[in-house]
Amino acid sequence: MQKKLLSGLFWVLLANLLVKPFWILGVEVGVQNAVGNEVYGFYFSIFNLAYILNILLDLGVTNFNTRNIAQHPQLIGKHLSGILGIKVCLLALYLVVTFTVGALLGYGSQEFRLLAWLTLCQFLNSLILYLRSNFEGLLLFRWDSLFSILDRLLMILICGCLLWGPFDSQFTIYHFVYAQAAAYGLTALLALSVIARKAHLRRLRWDRRFFLVILKHSAPFALLVLLMASYNRIDPILLRSLASDADAGIYAGAFRLLDALTMVCYLVSVPLLPVFSKIFADMGRRQPACDTTQPPSHSATQPLQDALRLVFWPMMLFTVGAATACALWAEPLMALLYPGHSEPYVPVFRIVIFGLVPIGLTYIFGTLLTADGRLRQLNLFATASLVLNIVVNLLLIPRLGAVGSAWASLTAQGFMALAQFLLSVRLCHLPLATFRMPGPADLRHLLASLRSPSA
Repeated sequence: MQKKLLSGLFWVLLANLLVKPFWILGVEVGVQNAVGNEVYGFYFSIFNLAYILNILLDLGVTNFNTRNIAQHPQLIGKHLSGILGIKVCLLALYLVVTFTVGALLGYGSQEFRLLAWLTLCQFLNSLILYLRSNFEGLLLFRWDSLFSILDRLLMILICGCLLWGPFDSQFTIYHFVYAQAAAYGLTALLALSVIARKAHLRRLRWDRRFFLVILKHSAPFALLVLLMASYNRIDPILLRSLASDADAGIYAGAFRLLDALTMVCYLVSVPLLPVFSKIFADMGRRQPACDTTQPPSHSATQPLQDALRLVFWPMMLFTVGAATACALWAEPLMALLYPGHSEPYVPVFRIVIFGLVPIGLTYIFGTLLTADGRLRQLNLFATASLVLNIVVNLLLIPRLGAVGSAWASLTAQGFMALAQFLLSVRLCHLPLATFRMPGPADLRHLLASLRSPSA
């Protein structure tokens, strides 16, 4: 299992680190510099509304599917046929709710035009993530790696031509959105063709009982994703309401490098969910696998400890080191990204970048608890984090603007990470040795396990 985990990490990280940093730090920065802070803040706030509500396109089906296919790969054909039909129905629900919320927020014709295109992009992106969950559940990490970058690669090609080609003087925020829609659409078609062939899909089917069963099992996942997306993405929406589009644009600019570094943490978690789920299934116990009343034997939890040890310290070294370095070099980094007008970004960036550390912990221990079926506790933590984020934003935005939102985000992220870590240690009876710095003996053990045919 360690060998599969390392293989998955290698391919996913390699593919994404070759493409996505250029997208975030090259194309997105180029777009913001081309259209200006106010226009980009306008786009970013509407994008985050569409992003938060995109859980209605999924309702937790993707996370449930990854975990279920990892444990029961023989069900992929049945699930693919039924869930694709569900996705089409959820699109209608998403459109109704999103446009209703837009109307309640007082959107005009310009906002609705942009929102319409962004809802299309979110649907296509949600479809891609669901299709990729099948590759992840089957541990086909090379295919997953390809489709994790294909959409961004296409966007880079299209936006690069528009930004730095002969059309740069005519570039608008709508060109940026059109490029996303085209890239997502092509990627979804290609991913569907590959997974349909592997699952021997012949037609879509509508089964009301299957629909209700899937929603029943995936509802806790849906609530968790909605709550986490809310406390992670609500800051620009509150900034636009309580301050201005310009403040939202400044926050978006300062947030961008954190978003790029967070990608590494997320990519580590992609193979973790199926691997943790498979470990719990192999332990021979019904979910949830961790038992608070009867501590499992050391040998039973050893695969779990080995997997955690493999990712914990590398994640901590990366997040703490990257956040500290970025904070120390905040001024030159912001000047590099936003030449000539970097001053407003620096104080926001120095605060928000330290959110990388709790985000890294969340991607490890949140994934562990998700694989173990601890959705109720995770939803309680996420609800508390959302309330905490909103309260701190309401208190600080009127006085500090984007800096206040940065403090609110860091506070919510820190609370969520600490709660997940403590719950994981308690419920899964993880010894403190699991989190010690690995030494030469641990590395020799790891290499020996990777050479073993059963790894």
